[in-house]
Amino acid sequence: MKLEVLVACVQENVITLADRMNLQTDAILCNQCQEVSYKEFERDGRLVRAWSFAERGVGRNRNEALIRADADLVLFGDEDIVYGDGYEDKILEAFRANPRADILMFNVSAVESRRTYENRRRRRVRWYNYGRYPTYAMCCRLSSLRRANVWFSLLFGGGAQYSNGEDSLFIHDCLAKGLKIWSVPVAIGHEGSRQDGSSTWFHGYNEKFFYDRGVLYHSLYGRLARILSLRFLIVHRKKMCRQIPVRKAYRIMVRGIREA
Repeated sequence: MKLEVLVACVQENVITLADRMNLQTDAILCNQCQEVSYKEFERDGRLVRAWSFAERGVGRNRNEALIRADADLVLFGDEDIVYGDGYEDKILEAFRANPRADILMFNVSAVESRRTYENRRRRRVRWYNYGRYPTYAMCCRLSSLRRANVWFSLLFGGGAQYSNGEDSLFIHDCLAKGLKIWSVPVAIGHEGSRQDGSSTWFHGYNEKFFYDRGVLYHSLYGRLARILSLRFLIVHRKKMCRQIPVRKAYRIMVRGIREA
């Protein structure tokens, strides 16, 4: 099997980015908000292909990489991920041990404030637990994605109309198409820091955050969106509702659900 890393980045020097991420496999880098260009180079004998686009939006960026991918396995990456030595062997071995899996979720460690998951054992990913996984945890069989015709939403994520959620929607669509997903307790890297220390989408728990979350919940959960929005706010109220109280935040989310 051949592995390729598909990296979404913004205004990066692609050569130094490949070094910073410790890329040890073939890779495709899609660079947003740049003059249109293409370059390719080798890093430790592996081919890195880099496209730059003037457009913005992480969903479009990831789709551009998916269109150009040609490996058996594709690992989604972000510009602030640093891969550990030997990550290729770990991923290939995990897929050999899980021949029925279309997608595997790996451990990529993050700082405590951003941590949403930790795989402690092999476990099936289903409707009730898929929302915790970020895109950069996923490695997929490319043939399975193309057979299912699954793509990233252009409406959600950094640089798009609604601020985040493209990863959850992508996994949602994979499950809806019948793809088999497992999480495995295999660590392949860690989340580093962005060059400028900023987030491409998060600007605090403001009205836009809760409105966009309402739109996302409508897309993910349909008729259950309102009750799950209330649950979400109650669970995270101490962290997210310091400036906007729970009741007001819920009204904003419901407005997003209704208008969606």
